[in-house]
Amino acid sequence: MNDAARESAASSTAGLGSIPEAGVMDAKADDVLREHDTASRFRTNPGKIGWVIAGLSIALTVFHLYTGIFGARTTLIQGAVHLAGAISIIFLLYPASKRIDPTRRGVPWYDLVLSALALTTNLYVVFNYDYLASNLVRIMGYSTMDYIMAALGILLVLEATRRCVGLPIVLIALAAIAYSIFGAGLTWKNYVVGTYLTARSGIFGTPIQVSSTFIFLFLLFAVVLVKTNIGMYFNDLAFKAAGWLTGGPAKAAVVASGLQGMISGSSVANTVASGSFTIPLMKKSGFKPRVAAATEATASTGGQLMPPIMGAAAFIMAEYTGIPYNEIIIIAIIPAVLYFGGTMLSIHFEAKRTGIKGIPLSQLPSLRSLLTRIDLILPLVVIVSMMLTGFSPARAALWGIAVAFVLSFVRKSTRLSPRGILELLEEGARTALPVVAACATAGIVAGTVTRTGLGGRLGDAVVSLAGDNFLLVLLLTMISCLILGMGLPTTANYVVTATVAAPILYNNFEVPLIAAHMFVFFFGILADITPPVCLAAYAGSGIANSNPLRTGVTALRLAIAGFLIPFVFVLEPALLLEGPVTDLLHALVTLILGMTAIAAALAGYLVTRTTVLEVVLLMVSGVMMVVPVLWVSLIGIAIAAVVVVVQVIRRRHGGDGAATEAPADGSAARV
Repeated sequence: MNDAARESAASSTAGLGSIPEAGVMDAKADDVLREHDTASRFRTNPGKIGWVIAGLSIALTVFHLYTGIFGARTTLIQGAVHLAGAISIIFLLYPASKRIDPTRRGVPWYDLVLSALALTTNLYVVFNYDYLASNLVRIMGYSTMDYIMAALGILLVLEATRRCVGLPIVLIALAAIAYSIFGAGLTWKNYVVGTYLTARSGIFGTPIQVSSTFIFLFLLFAVVLVKTNIGMYFNDLAFKAAGWLTGGPAKAAVVASGLQGMISGSSVANTVASGSFTIPLMKKSGFKPRVAAATEATASTGGQLMPPIMGAAAFIMAEYTGIPYNEIIIIAIIPAVLYFGGTMLSIHFEAKRTGIKGIPLSQLPSLRSLLTRIDLILPLVVIVSMMLTGFSPARAALWGIAVAFVLSFVRKSTRLSPRGILELLEEGARTALPVVAACATAGIVAGTVTRTGLGGRLGDAVVSLAGDNFLLVLLLTMISCLILGMGLPTTANYVVTATVAAPILYNNFEVPLIAAHMFVFFFGILADITPPVCLAAYAGSGIANSNPLRTGVTALRLAIAGFLIPFVFVLEPALLLEGPVTDLLHALVTLILGMTAIAAALAGYLVTRTTVLEVVLLMVSGVMMVVPVLWVSLIGIAIAAVVVVVQVIRRRHGGDGAATEAPADGSAARV
């Protein structure tokens, strides 16, 4: 940790007493990240090649800043340069196998060759653009060299993705390729040139187009916030806002992780980065290790659903749906707030049951310290206000970067040295590598679905299996998204679910387009906390030293609202601002009441500890309240009201039933 970071960490934790300084668990967090996050298994000692990596990374960042300011190149050239820089760096930075020690000095010769080939195949597209985009290629046909470069380019993209993103998305892409050639009857020649040498679909389709213009700049903005320590201000705001409440450390962690997760674009990375600070604090205040880890994983996963960034998937959603980006981030506000509200309810009842109170006000950041640094929130304010007033996301990101960069020089704790600026430019490109690779490979899947009509066939199969039962179709679509989303980063996750699962809803039923896309987006993201492959929960358990599977099950319980909300906004689109205000108010009230009942049932506490019968009644009433039919909701409210009355009477006669659980570290719980 450099001097500026130490000073910022000290100011952030001043007065927090027992709260650990950020960075104390860096070594352990790094090990956990490498275990659960493929993107973190990069070489740490590349030797002299490190200068090449740094040079390529800085050049890639400067290219995107230049095109962001002066305008992007033509689609194919912009995408090819974007991909050339990223894939060539990946081969230099990521070992071929996780069994290879990433601390071993140097880069093997074969990775140097693969890096050079990645540059060659993509620059081939750049230098032959006029020919590839002309009518001449349609008349004369592609050359043998075109076929070789296209096939080689696809293989290099798949291998680079395997190294820095993981095997799941590569297997899906290989299945798509196999279907195109052996199932849909495309020749391999037509397939490879259509996938690699055009911008209509395939690798240079919508995902890479959006990645090369919008996403890269927003990831760079996130790096600026981290490198300048401006991002720590959001942590302080979260603890001041929620740290004093019942179960305060966990509620503050939810707020902080939500704010950071919306920018980071990775549930796993945010779980580890924030969790190294919040999980020990939650454990010390009395939460069980698995609950602390599950809370962080649930909040970090929810960060991908939070506007204005939404894990960078919002930009692709705007392209796929044709709905302006500034409208999408407004539409997404209510579902995201409901998700975090439901998580807060689950934590609240858990804390009430175990007798965990908040952090004393004297140990929280002072209001004065927050007010004297309030200017640090300006970069995010600039980005949101510009996008809501019609500016392009790229322009808004550029202004956000510029404002954050200028603000960093106001204080010593945020100031960058000349070397720090170069490191920032390098880190900006390195952070984007997994996203670029994932978008390129997701483009293969999306292109296959588009060119072969696979989406329609899958939709017909699901509808046939469900027997035209709409609720059963929703359940099967949910399961499909949870399976497809396993182990995928946010952008690739959304591309796959949007092209494969979303058409099932809007082509076969009268589901609004935005509702269908939000439905699959929610459940694709929730795969990160859904057992058995719940990577965010596993990462949190590594920090908390808890059982991974039990942590995943606990995260599933805490995030139960996230599994209800998509069904409600499909059945009642008013939640997505589609319809009259009266429908919206009815849906909000009944959904919040239903989430409260279900959260209390799963926690085993409402007004006091619940009996088995009360748990059953609360679950039934919660589900009934969530159903957007007035008479059903009213019956659910009546059942829940009876349980509340019974609990109030029992509490008056026998106490509140709360218990104090000893923290895992042996210190006294704060009650």
